[in-house]
Amino acid sequence: MSDYYYELIIKPSGNYEVFLDLLNSLVNDAIEESDDSIIARSEEDLSDIEYGINEFSKAVGIECETILSKKKNIDWIKQYQDSVKAVEVGKFYVRPSWDLEKEDKINIIIDPALSFGSGHHETTSSCLEAISEFVKKDDEVLDVGTGSGILAIGASKLGAIVDICDTDEVCIKDTKTNYNLNNVIFNNSWVGSVNKAEKKYDIVIANIVADVLVFIASDLKKCLKDDGILIISGILDKHIDKVLRKFQDVKQLKVIHKNEWITVVLKK
Repeated sequence: MSDYYYELIIKPSGNYEVFLDLLNSLVNDAIEESDDSIIARSEEDLSDIEYGINEFSKAVGIECETILSKKKNIDWIKQYQDSVKAVEVGKFYVRPSWDLEKEDKINIIIDPALSFGSGHHETTSSCLEAISEFVKKDDEVLDVGTGSGILAIGASKLGAIVDICDTDEVCIKDTKTNYNLNNVIFNNSWVGSVNKAEKKYDIVIANIVADVLVFIASDLKKCLKDDGILIISGILDKHIDKVLRKFQDVKQLKVIHKNEWITVVLKK
């Protein structure tokens, strides 16, 4: 990529399509159209193109303003990558694949995608904090509404045996990709919710939203083993009482409050 590129802006007073066709015939690079102007950009000098456009406008008697400038090229990919920051939370260091690993932490590689969950949001980071504290090697774990799979990956990297589910098939696909990035495997997966679980778990994680947690509360508790741990999140503080009313029959172990978001750790 060259250090600079040239930008030619053409503003004809009339016969816009004629000037557009002419420019298309003169340059091989992409052309941008707007309401009153046509913009060509190229790493090649566009001075000759500007001269030709001006001569054509004189010949046909149509006034046309041209503006030619030389601009510094920006590496947009690098600029984007630099904007995606790694996150350190609990035992984990969540980073994009292009960032360097942190040797004293458990690294989780998550590249930004359509599904929710890169470690930056308060609910994700507080769930990782809870996972750091409560998940142990060989625990059987279910991640409900897995999203990007970041929480499931964290549990897997602690040595747990992890199942995942999500009502969005795209999330399941993203999760499989992220598992491959992290060189871990999940035990089982399905499209759907916790009501399709076929066994009981040592730990169930559900980082969803308050209304859904209320709706599936009985199913979440049902698939817990005796003394099992339930980590629920995605709860705005204004909704916490409504959610906790559905979990009055289980013991509250910990509440993690980050800004207006709450994560609760419960024990059956």
